[in-house]
Amino acid sequence: MSFLDTLRLWDEAVTCVDRQDLTEALRIFLSIQEPNSKICFDIGCLHLLNQNLDDAEKAFDCSIRKDEHLAVAFFQRGITFYRKKRYEESLADFQHAFKRLRGNQLIDYKALGLRYKLYACEILHNMALAEAQLGNWEKAQEHLVKALDYKTDVKLNIIDKALQSTLKQKIFKPVEFPSKVLFKPNKHYVAELEKKDYLGKAKVVASVVPQDAFSGFAPLQPQVEDGPILPKEPEVLRALEGEPHTVLFEFDPETSDELAVVPGNIVFVLQKGADNWASVIFNGRKGLVPYNYLERLEISMASKQNEGKSEPPTRKAPTRPERKPGLTPSDSSGDLQRKDTQSTDNSCIVKVRFTFNFAVSVPPGSPYAILIEKISKKLHLPSTAITLSINSEATGQIVINANTEMENVWSCASGRRITLWCNTKEQTDGKPENENKTHLVALHSYKSSNPEDLNFEEGETITLISRINKDWLEGQCDGNTGIFPASFVEEVPE
Repeated sequence: MSFLDTLRLWDEAVTCVDRQDLTEALRIFLSIQEPNSKICFDIGCLHLLNQNLDDAEKAFDCSIRKDEHLAVAFFQRGITFYRKKRYEESLADFQHAFKRLRGNQLIDYKALGLRYKLYACEILHNMALAEAQLGNWEKAQEHLVKALDYKTDVKLNIIDKALQSTLKQKIFKPVEFPSKVLFKPNKHYVAELEKKDYLGKAKVVASVVPQDAFSGFAPLQPQVEDGPILPKEPEVLRALEGEPHTVLFEFDPETSDELAVVPGNIVFVLQKGADNWASVIFNGRKGLVPYNYLERLEISMASKQNEGKSEPPTRKAPTRPERKPGLTPSDSSGDLQRKDTQSTDNSCIVKVRFTFNFAVSVPPGSPYAILIEKISKKLHLPSTAITLSINSEATGQIVINANTEMENVWSCASGRRITLWCNTKEQTDGKPENENKTHLVALHSYKSSNPEDLNFEEGETITLISRINKDWLEGQCDGNTGIFPASFVEEVPE
């Protein structure tokens, strides 16, 4: 069967689904010879709607066999195994789906023709459910606590309800895929299926100018000699969104929703709050920067010619403004990183002061073991190499360890927020230092004009220094040190 025939039948089938004619849609799908992985996925979803679990399993097997990176196919096959009460196989498929997210919070399949977002927290929710069905209630709780780190939307509060159910050892409902949402063929390819008349119809073109001998497609236009030359207006270069500003002073963030900038950076202000904080975008990242650190910039051809001639200001940076709830601008689109100052769940936010600042979320009143486990995962270090304290070294440390009464620690929290200090010590376990370092390989080349970023080429090896947060890492390559996106690299297996 040709590609055009496959495309035409695929489009007809999804049109039938939109008309709620599922029987005809399934008949058309099954008539396609050598279907691709997306079509096999659509067939599996329709079988799942009809409760044909064996046929659905075969269809999802075919989809995974043709595209082993399709995480949503593993998720759907896991749902199929769960309905067939094959909980061990269901758990294995959910684990495969979570692995293919590569540490991301979600996968948006819109670009592939599927209007669906597969969330990591939903996969962990179903992994916990499969463990609960197998009687592994402790593992189920671990998966749900881990899901809290990936929680991105208020509508996903089912994680909290599921965690409460596991504490009572009660089975909860799975998160299921909307089976009527199917992969659709590329709309541009479908548009090309229609026949087009590229030549068009002939028509007579006549001149409206008297005694015009021109025989082209348009009459000759009268010309004015010695006319004045209109001055060309300067071309203004505008950003896609926001107002351009230049950074006057270096700003070091203290929370995960603030953005690090240095003098000379060009940022685009999306929103300015009444407390003198501004929501800006810089190099594709969004965050908060004090507005008194910025200066409005009119970018035009003239200013572009003078680019590089201005020197950074030498005066002292202004005082950091105070953050005030309700007055600080926020990003309603959800593109910003999850803010530790605006947590919507019932977790306690622990801000950790280290060589860099980061935050973790733990259930209120958590024991020391859970707290140190969260921090050790963030730092990629064993818990024995980490020392926590309530105060900094300058004010006299109050060390927190396994013998500490955690009730006294949590009593220092204000509004479910607490700040701790962290120190680490090197542990080599008798091995050379290089054997304890994590090495990464670049999956893609990364170039950035940001001075604190690390540039590298595809295939190069990078030594991991620290994990800034879920999306950004700090590493070293070719003698250079900087930060880079975690999605651009992959850990080298030992």
